[in-house]
Amino acid sequence: MSKNIVVLGSTGSVGRKVLEVVREFPEEFRIIGLACGSNIRLLRKQIEEFRPYLVAVSDREKGEELLKEVDECGVKTGEDALIELATLEKADIVVFSMAGIKGLIPLIEAIKQRKQIVLANKELLVVGGEIVICWAKEKGVRILPIDSEQSAIFQCLEMRRQREIRRVFLTASGGPLNRVSKKEMPFASPEQVLSHPKWEMGEKISVDSATLMNKGFEIIESKYLFDIPFHKIQVLIHPEVVVHSMVEFSDGAVIAQLGVPDMRLPIQYALAYPHSLPFNRFLDISHLSSLTFTLPDRDRFPALGLVEEAERKGGTALTALNAADEEAIEAFLKGRIRFTDICRVVEQVITAHHPLDARKIEFVFQADKWAREEARRRLNSMAEEAGEQRKV
Repeated sequence: MSKNIVVLGSTGSVGRKVLEVVREFPEEFRIIGLACGSNIRLLRKQIEEFRPYLVAVSDREKGEELLKEVDECGVKTGEDALIELATLEKADIVVFSMAGIKGLIPLIEAIKQRKQIVLANKELLVVGGEIVICWAKEKGVRILPIDSEQSAIFQCLEMRRQREIRRVFLTASGGPLNRVSKKEMPFASPEQVLSHPKWEMGEKISVDSATLMNKGFEIIESKYLFDIPFHKIQVLIHPEVVVHSMVEFSDGAVIAQLGVPDMRLPIQYALAYPHSLPFNRFLDISHLSSLTFTLPDRDRFPALGLVEEAERKGGTALTALNAADEEAIEAFLKGRIRFTDICRVVEQVITAHHPLDARKIEFVFQADKWAREEARRRLNSMAEEAGEQRKV
């Protein structure tokens, strides 16, 4: 019997990969719901191919436009529509690949309905992990990640056999700036930063990969998903992108998950779990002449330290960090600030932030709003210092 799937963020890079997997296994999976922010042109094509029962568009104006064009399925608009889609009675799996904090309430509501959660948007755990995991435990819902690193940890822990975890190693390619000197770093262009050597990703996550902020977010994600203490999670730079993560146990054994760098692999694993499906790409071990692992250069990549600082502050500090990071990335991509200013702004915002109780969702949204306003204010100051008069 096929699994009914809802994809929130179907027009994004991860959402499109999810649909590739569904297309490959039509007897295993059926799309009953799709959601996007504003890209109705692509959503229209997805509707024609997958014939969902209901679609949602966050942008009301774009949603109204689509409503006039589509009659083969229901169309809902606005952010409330995401909740309706995430809680569809017939949905077996809800995939969260929509960027931003707007997916937090739909995620919580889907968990309350005991839907199987497949999570791509790690930021939802960064900003709302306390609330999300509390509900997941209460409802007995397992959250399956589709990040390659988190999927690797999950698979390694399947062979835990009651052994105590000593350390978890999250691998990182190092991104497009891995060999760029600290002196050259401020002059990295958006085009250079978006050219990831191994992965095809959206703009925001590509920049986060270049700063290593994404790896900091993955530490937080691992902490919540697998109940692993923050201090036991270590990042290693691994440019070959063959080992996706490793787990070291108290008996000295280290279990690693290896595979080709293809996002469809962890997506397929999560959608099919606890079963498995064949994949069409394989790792040729005989061609692996060497595998290298080094510690990240904290001087060139301060983002990891900023995540650690926000974790120490506790409360909504991580929410503030995420919001400031999003605002700074947008400014960088528009050419308003330098690459190194991203972490500079984030540091200023989390230093100024007075954390609230992250177990209360109204405080999470309050901290997000404050941090965005604070980040914009500081970004405007930076732009003025650089002789630019345009505002965020």
